[in-house]
Amino acid sequence: MHRNRWFIIGPCAAALALVIGLRLAMGQASVTAAAAGKNDPAAAVAAVKPNDGKLRIIAFGAHPDDCEIRVGGVAARWAAQGHHVKFVALTNGDIGHWSQAGGPLAQRRLKEVQNAAAALGIQVQVLDIHDGELMVDLETRKTIVRLIRDWKADLVLSHRPNDYHPDHRNTGLLVRDAAFMCIVPYFCPDTPYLNENPVFMYYYDRFTKPYPFTPDVVVSIDAVMDRKLAALAGMESQFLEGGCCPKVKAMPTDREAGLEKVRAGFSARFKQTADEYRDALTQWYGRDKGTDVKYAEAFEVSEYGAKPDPKELRRLFPFFD
Repeated sequence: MHRNRWFIIGPCAAALALVIGLRLAMGQASVTAAAAGKNDPAAAVAAVKPNDGKLRIIAFGAHPDDCEIRVGGVAARWAAQGHHVKFVALTNGDIGHWSQAGGPLAQRRLKEVQNAAAALGIQVQVLDIHDGELMVDLETRKTIVRLIRDWKADLVLSHRPNDYHPDHRNTGLLVRDAAFMCIVPYFCPDTPYLNENPVFMYYYDRFTKPYPFTPDVVVSIDAVMDRKLAALAGMESQFLEGGCCPKVKAMPTDREAGLEKVRAGFSARFKQTADEYRDALTQWYGRDKGTDVKYAEAFEVSEYGAKPDPKELRRLFPFFD
């Protein structure tokens, strides 16, 4: 694996060969666990769940907080209806703080997203790739294909490929490049391919080049906003302490006041989304209900993957009746 540097001398080579042999013999479950890291024991169980008629949604983010910001509200709404939602952070966030780094920070951020997942009622997984070093390469594309296949996804979400952060951009590119390969039998043949391509969609962002975000679906998160705010406020390394922002030089002196400021900031952010896309909300909910929506999350259909019509979008987002 290109992110780990192995120095093999003498007997170590035989040991490595044995490990490789075992991985091949164990097949899909082994490869999935190795590719996904060792922090999600439930992943193997979820991968083989029988079809229960519920939706299966997998969302990819660059860091341990991206999915929670972009789709945490709708995820909680899906989960409340019994649908299966999984967040995957492609990097471990180990440089995402102005005064901490490395393994201790990665472990701290893992715990934060696990707590957020419990609050939202979903599953979460963090890959062991260094923050700031996510590359568009074959190895990571295969990992994403395996994760989508193992989850038997109906819907796949990610960043768009144009973004200020290289990890965000590369997440968008990697997921986009995985779209067609999910249905190709002899790509990653160790993981059963999907018979039909999922729908792929992007999170809302404000970038305009080469083209601006188009809101194909806008969903009210009013009913779960408190849960989303609790999940985000619990990510204290990022939002209370300032994350990697170099301007932050001290912790807040009043923790509760700081957390309230975090909640207020995110409340304003998702109120702005609802106000910006009010016309779309009224199209989906009707004039009266759409006008009353206070907080929202928005999504754009990717031109890769399945091409959903309005009926299929209502099936994937069953919140508009």
